[in-house]
Amino acid sequence: MEVIKDQEFGGERPLFGARNLKLENVVIHTGESALKCCSNIDAVNCRFEGKYPFWHVDGFKVKDCLFTPGARAALWYSRNLEMTDTQVDAPKMFREMDGIKLRNVNIPDGQETLWHCANVDIANVDIRKADYLFMHSHDVKIDGWYQEGNYSFQYCRNIEIRNAVIHSKDAFWGTENVTIYDSEIIGEYLGWHSRRLRLVRCKISGTQPLCYARDLVLEDCELAPDCDLAFEDSEVNANILSPVTSVKNPLAGCIRANSFGDIIVDEHSKAINLVTIITNEQL
Repeated sequence: MEVIKDQEFGGERPLFGARNLKLENVVIHTGESALKCCSNIDAVNCRFEGKYPFWHVDGFKVKDCLFTPGARAALWYSRNLEMTDTQVDAPKMFREMDGIKLRNVNIPDGQETLWHCANVDIANVDIRKADYLFMHSHDVKIDGWYQEGNYSFQYCRNIEIRNAVIHSKDAFWGTENVTIYDSEIIGEYLGWHSRRLRLVRCKISGTQPLCYARDLVLEDCELAPDCDLAFEDSEVNANILSPVTSVKNPLAGCIRANSFGDIIVDEHSKAINLVTIITNEQL
């Protein structure tokens, strides 16, 4: 493997088409597409300042690096990335990618990040300002995740999340086959129009959660007092280890909780004796 060490590059495509290349303590200055159409690239302790440095790359490792705000849209249309111990200050990262492994990565400006990505494996990642995160992605595993940003995980499928804190309005809309373990989800309108969403030992906050869902499962979860008007038009099997402020027009299934405030069944209800609502004391 060729090694380039302690050098600086700028302008357009300075390392275009490189193969089997290791970069050590390299700076990529303002310009575009520094490593476009490359393969088998290792970058260690490098600084990326220019736009689009890794486009159409197959096989690359990024360790102890910095992507400044100028390196926006840095990793698109690429395959087989391993990124560790890296600071990503650039927005709009990771698009149209297959095979992403992130470990100990900090992303303070995660706007429109991780779109149309597949086979993603994430551990110990902190991401902020992350509106429209994970749009249309699939086959994702996450363990150790802190997120601030709305409209996340929309239209995703085959997702497993563990040990996460997710601050997100309108999270998990239109998803399929999502399971979340031992996590806290804070935000309004959680999981609307989802299919096969499963929440296990999770804490949930925010108004009108889990409406218009199909095959919804909650196992030993807690709902905060602001979780009102829950489960409207949803097929749900829920065991809730807290009081529930209010339930509105659930469609089918069984809802168990420590206690219930308001149970609303009005003229808009589609259910006809299809829902069981029971307190845990009655079991």
